[in-house]
Amino acid sequence: MKKITITFTCLFFFTLFVAGQTTYQIGESLDFFRSYKMQQGEYSLLLNESNIEGSPYLNDEFINGTIYTTSKTQYQNIPLRFNIFNDNLEFKTPDDAVMSIAVPEIVESAVFGEYKMCYIPYTISKKIKRGFLIELVSDHVSLYAKPEVLYKKPQEPAPYKEAEPAKFLPKADSYYLRAGKEEAQKITGKKDLIQSFPDHQKEVTDFIKKNKINPGKESDLINLVNFYNSL
Repeated sequence: MKKITITFTCLFFFTLFVAGQTTYQIGESLDFFRSYKMQQGEYSLLLNESNIEGSPYLNDEFINGTIYTTSKTQYQNIPLRFNIFNDNLEFKTPDDAVMSIAVPEIVESAVFGEYKMCYIPYTISKKIKRGFLIELVSDHVSLYAKPEVLYKKPQEPAPYKEAEPAKFLPKADSYYLRAGKEEAQKITGKKDLIQSFPDHQKEVTDFIKKNKINPGKESDLINLVNFYNSL
């Protein structure tokens, strides 16, 4: 998959007073680099070839949403979609250019459609990374889903085998638990679930057995985390 990335550095700031409170907007259509200015940030214009089967997106169509930044600003009515493969939020400008936030550290969360995505630290293979995860439960212990997609390279023709184009293949979501502001931990089995709740292991163990909790099933995990947070 070939990609050309052009990076823009923008300063934009826009303040709107509503009911005695200050909110921050980019208006109805979003204009990151013309009319309104806020804090310094970099944005990347992505030009992708379209000869790949499947989709790298959580949502193929752009959905109007709100971005909440770490500086407590809000940018509303922004057309958003999430690129699973690149692990980044994309937005559409008024002139239909597709941009990608190149400094996601300024984003605390983004809400669009049925999704709330948070940019948080998480642990995978004993390494700490940061990325966008879907928030499923927000409490003392929070639950997140991490969408996954596999990029399969194109296959050259071979004897008795036709050529195959490049593909994006969807994978099952991964699930993570996060205690407070610590790094989110990946759930790989029932043992992980029990060890994630050291102060109520007996109650959690009994709940898992009684309700036949499947660590790979989203609804089961939501029920378990809500149960723990109620203790």
